[in-house]
Amino acid sequence: MEPKIDISPIAEWGLNLTYPLIIAGPCSAESEEQVFTAAQALASDGRVKVFRAGVWKPRTRPGGFEGAGEKGLQWLKRVKDETGLAVTTEVAMPQHVEQALKHDIDMVWLGARTTTNPFLVEQLASALAGTNIPVLIKNPITPDLELWIGTIERLWRSGITRLAAVHRGFHPYERSRLRNIPKWELAIDLKSRIPSLPIICDPSHIAGTASLVPEIAQRSLDLSMDGLMVEVHPNPAVALSDARQQLTPNAFLQMLSALTFHQSSSANNEFTDFLGQVRNKIDSIDQQIIELLANRMRLVEQIGEFKRNNNVTIFQLRRWENILESRIECGKKLGLDEEYIKSLLQLVHKESIKKQAEILRSNRLTNGE
Repeated sequence: MEPKIDISPIAEWGLNLTYPLIIAGPCSAESEEQVFTAAQALASDGRVKVFRAGVWKPRTRPGGFEGAGEKGLQWLKRVKDETGLAVTTEVAMPQHVEQALKHDIDMVWLGARTTTNPFLVEQLASALAGTNIPVLIKNPITPDLELWIGTIERLWRSGITRLAAVHRGFHPYERSRLRNIPKWELAIDLKSRIPSLPIICDPSHIAGTASLVPEIAQRSLDLSMDGLMVEVHPNPAVALSDARQQLTPNAFLQMLSALTFHQSSSANNEFTDFLGQVRNKIDSIDQQIIELLANRMRLVEQIGEFKRNNNVTIFQLRRWENILESRIECGKKLGLDEEYIKSLLQLVHKESIKKQAEILRSNRLTNGE
């Protein structure tokens, strides 16, 4: 059953926020001078609406910088009072929520490690109940859409209606040029499941390297995400956490100026007419693809029955290798990406194997085995 959640849009959060929402600031609040220097540079530009800084930093191993704690909240309060920026920080325990509210923090976020723990999320939801403070929910470390949605539901059921998701990528199980794998399709699936939910991208954690942040930021905007949450430090080289992925204020503001911010639609009649015509063609092609897949599956069923009658195994390695090689070569000649064709073939082949296995199983059941 899909979650029936009607989340108030960013424009109705009552914090003078605009679309796209731009959140920026250092990974960690390290000193009052560092925090205020970054905040002044960002506030002077006018495009940043929310200043971020972590005051409690969950580290993978002990001994590293774990945040400034409550005194960091005092620094954020000063930023709010003197620059007019809204301020946000991460909360990971009910005590964090209590202290953040005491220091008049405007919004909070739940980190990727927190989102993976439903018991902890339930405690935080209880601590936040009755406040209706905006809460940003980062995706869990692993690509588990249901876990992400579960966190959103727990907060919603506690009366928190000003919610937004933060797409920060997923822990990679293989080597990658990025710190976290984007798996953009999960963010798109989340939007499909909860259309009213704003989704903000954290390109810093996806990129892992400052030079890659603009590329990821633009990609997220191209995919209609509702804002950016970027790590910005006055001097990244001396940062106490995530030094490699933080931008200087100047580099960040240059990036904002270079990014293309798209509209969700266009009032141009020529555009609307063209889009309608092309989509009609796509709909027709999709219908043909589905009909061809159905015809292919009927042939697969015939093969499955023939294999069953002749006591032949389902999986034929050489045949599968031939399919991959020949179809990929054909697709490349037509200008299609090799990985795209391979993924599509694997999906079709998996369903074919499943269908033939069902045929063999039904035969055994008929024979009383």
